[in-house]
Amino acid sequence: MPAQARTGEQDAGSEHAQSSTAGAFDPGGHRPRPAPQGVPGQPGTGVDETRPAAELSSAAVPGPPGGAERRSGRPRPPGPAAMRRDGDRLRFVGAATRRIARGIDLDEIVMGLCRATVPTFSDAILVYLRDPLPVGDERPTGPLLLRLRRTDRIPEDQDTDGGTLPALQVQSDLSTAAELCEVRVGSALAEVLRGVRPVFADSAQALGALPELLGEGRAVPGGQRAILAPLRGRRRVIGAAVFLRRPDRHAFEADDLLVAAQLATHSALGIDKAVLYGREAYIADELQRTMLPETLPRATGVRLASRYLPAAETARVGGDWYDAIPLPGSRVALVVGDVMGHSMTSAAIMGQLRTTAQTLAGLDLPPQEVLHHLDEQAQRLGSDRMATCLYAVYDPVSHRITIANAGHPPPVLLHLGGRAEVLRVPPGAPIGVGGVDFEAVELDAPAGATLLLYTDGLVESRLRDVWTGIEQLRERLAATAQLTGPDHPPPLEALCDEVLDMLGPGDRDDDIALLAARFDGIAPSDVAYWFLEPEDATPSRARRLARSALERWGLTDLNDAVELLVSEVVTNAVRYATRPITLRLLRTDVLRCEVGDDVPQLPRLRQARATDEGGRGLYLVNKLARRWGATRLSTGKVVWFELNQT
Repeated sequence: MPAQARTGEQDAGSEHAQSSTAGAFDPGGHRPRPAPQGVPGQPGTGVDETRPAAELSSAAVPGPPGGAERRSGRPRPPGPAAMRRDGDRLRFVGAATRRIARGIDLDEIVMGLCRATVPTFSDAILVYLRDPLPVGDERPTGPLLLRLRRTDRIPEDQDTDGGTLPALQVQSDLSTAAELCEVRVGSALAEVLRGVRPVFADSAQALGALPELLGEGRAVPGGQRAILAPLRGRRRVIGAAVFLRRPDRHAFEADDLLVAAQLATHSALGIDKAVLYGREAYIADELQRTMLPETLPRATGVRLASRYLPAAETARVGGDWYDAIPLPGSRVALVVGDVMGHSMTSAAIMGQLRTTAQTLAGLDLPPQEVLHHLDEQAQRLGSDRMATCLYAVYDPVSHRITIANAGHPPPVLLHLGGRAEVLRVPPGAPIGVGGVDFEAVELDAPAGATLLLYTDGLVESRLRDVWTGIEQLRERLAATAQLTGPDHPPPLEALCDEVLDMLGPGDRDDDIALLAARFDGIAPSDVAYWFLEPEDATPSRARRLARSALERWGLTDLNDAVELLVSEVVTNAVRYATRPITLRLLRTDVLRCEVGDDVPQLPRLRQARATDEGGRGLYLVNKLARRWGATRLSTGKVVWFELNQT
């Protein structure tokens, strides 16, 4: 029969799909009509697929014999039993294994097995998988449980004569025997699974194994009309498949055991692959979640926004990162970097470099020194560990920003009037080259301006070089700023979205990390700063200076608390300092007090004993202040605390 005729005649008889939570085979009961265009994929499998009936003819194997086509009255094409020639079996196995291999996740592979075998090889199939499925070399614990993952069958026509499929009603209750089977040690089912080879239902091994798997009272076709095939992965049995033929069809033949073995082997290996892929995707998601900051800090005098886009949904982990790190003196470090490569290794190196950068920032090192130490760290990680990085420190009091670059694309500064400027920063060599010096530049950071740090995935692709992309980014920022007028900068979050909208279909070749900083700064009128000699009268002088600043700012309600806390912190500094100490008050949304000295040892909060004469200063600070902390500097330390203004 020509292939075209075969395909057309199968349209009415080969439509099938059966959910594992619906009735599968019910003799003597109502027999469902076939779906007119194909039956959607099962719910819960993660695949929403309507299967055309003509697709079943791809194996070039005749269909089931007997009966008549209900709509046209023509004789039904021959069924699975017509697969008698070795060439038919080879073509079927080739087409079936290709279909199974196309699946990526677990549900696609199981569906591929069911759709490839029904109705070409069998009239129905049940697939059981281990619960839970082991991953790689993971050693399973507990009893071996098999759970029904999917069923598939040919729907019965209401006016079809002949036998019906055996009663294998699949209950929706997952605790029933049909849904879940515990393989007992030494049982008949355990012996069949250990033997790995498929067996007929009438064999001595299967007579006890099938009732154990399907549940007691479940009728099984007699003779050689059922095949039980263990699914063995790379290291262990991970499930079983049951192939069934109706009593009015030809029984399986001995060579069909080889076909079942091939299908079971390819399916099991595919399932192993899917489980490993799922674990890798989970690890990728976890890496991505932990390597990047969950939230950006609330820094004084600057507002922050960020975006991260992976290169593709299937490659969610890369080497791009960004960070914002609060520094002493109300400053903030802005970092963006890009480790070369797209792999788990790149993500791991990125995490190490980001952690190193955070540690170095805590030491308050200059930007060029931070890049120098990152370069040394990259060389310790390996000779081929390369990365680009840009490290900037913004001071909201002086309205200045200090930037050092290690082979990274230059930042873009969007001024309040709408002018976008590519900052002239020495490019430097990438991190990991070794033996190079990094240079830092200090630039103005006017209030209302926005600094944009990004990775090369935003401006470089197969369709454009990096400098063309930077120019397009500059033009996009300037055009966006024109929409809000010269006196109002564009909203920060909306600006990030506008920047990402410049990406075209061919521009997603690399990860993209984006960090935007809006400089608000701190006005000079909101800053009070003094140098104090470390002498006995200094604490009382510090109290008077703090009181006068609060009166000037209209914050006299805070006089008592500020005087007490300033006195305690300054007294501790005077006790150990050898050089002049600094006292600074900052008025923003909170009142912040900072006391600096030349002693590197950080104070520790402790519970003073009743007989101690001191040790209660930090206890008072901890009780009265909104927040407090201490940071070590290259020249000593800074102890700070914050109070709410209301």
